[in-house]
Amino acid sequence: MELATRVKELTPSLTLAIDSKAKALKAEGVDVCGFGAGEPDMDTPEHIKAACIEAIQNGFTKYTPSSGTPELRQAISEKFAADNGLEYKPSQIIVSNGAKQSCFNAIAAVCNPGDEVIIPAPFWLSYPEMVRLAGAEPVIVQTTEENQWKITAEQFEEAMTPRTKMIIINSPGNPTGSIYSREELRAISEVAAEEDIYILSDEIYEKLTYEGAEHVSIASLTPEAYDLTITVNGFSKAYAMTGWRLGYLGAPEPIARAIDSMQSHSTSNPCSFAQKGALAALKGDQQCVTDMREEFDIRRQYMYERLSSIPGVTAVKPLGAFYVLANISGLGLKSQNFADRLLSKANVAVVPGIAFGDDRTVRLSYATSLDVIKTGLDRIEEFCKTL
Repeated sequence: MELATRVKELTPSLTLAIDSKAKALKAEGVDVCGFGAGEPDMDTPEHIKAACIEAIQNGFTKYTPSSGTPELRQAISEKFAADNGLEYKPSQIIVSNGAKQSCFNAIAAVCNPGDEVIIPAPFWLSYPEMVRLAGAEPVIVQTTEENQWKITAEQFEEAMTPRTKMIIINSPGNPTGSIYSREELRAISEVAAEEDIYILSDEIYEKLTYEGAEHVSIASLTPEAYDLTITVNGFSKAYAMTGWRLGYLGAPEPIARAIDSMQSHSTSNPCSFAQKGALAALKGDQQCVTDMREEFDIRRQYMYERLSSIPGVTAVKPLGAFYVLANISGLGLKSQNFADRLLSKANVAVVPGIAFGDDRTVRLSYATSLDVIKTGLDRIEEFCKTL
């Protein structure tokens, strides 16, 4: 049996693999501290669940338009205007089965075989695979810890070739927690505008920012940036709705039409009653988001300070999302070896940085309880002393 080349070359998700292994050990009765999951440990807020349940009880269980219900697209349009300074008409918005699908749709809609997509590393591990699935080629640009793991406009310019079609910007970032400043984004957008390079702006963690850090949508900066940017967001992180599989994007009209057509022939519409929950999330009281962010902030500070105190380990203080990326190169181990030994000897699960394009690092999520974080970091500290 001969599989398609695009499938044979795919790399399985290490984040999901680590999380599955940790859960399997827990099921066997092993006391594992898991720092691998990329989802809030809080439950979906009650008013969102209630709206979904009501929709099911009222029979709202049929097909919707492939790009989402008109009501939800209108609400997203209003959200973009209020939160991001972006004027996307409902016709420019596509609701998909998760922000992951929105990202893939965006790449597939504009990239041809042979095109290149610039991806700063460390990166969310699915970006390069999405690019390959679209037939294009990922071009990985290594960033530095000194620059908070962010690509500069100069690096962007140096990495460009006549085949460059897109750059992917993720701010706040996974796995780094870094946030691009307004000035950094403006410089990147100016380089993109000079060569008509599309920008995929993944903003799924926009609501999870700390210490007064400002989230800026790159498409809001100039008309040229707006015309080149596809802005992706979703409900999973800010509203603890990971399993609901609802994401969305805003894009220039021609791109939105193309993505709507693609989606109509691939997955059709996102889940009907889940969209009612999403509508309640946007229209309802946002205190649930504030409460979650404040809890994450306590965990963030504790995890960063503990990790930074371990000899041989360094970290950039994250200002967004719910991850700390720890540089463990001072311990003399590569990321996979470190993660495997940590799990087998100390019962702590972290994600090796090789999954994110940087083998010197491991990612820890603080989307778990403070008790688990404290116990897990105690174990990590003791493990590191043995190296």
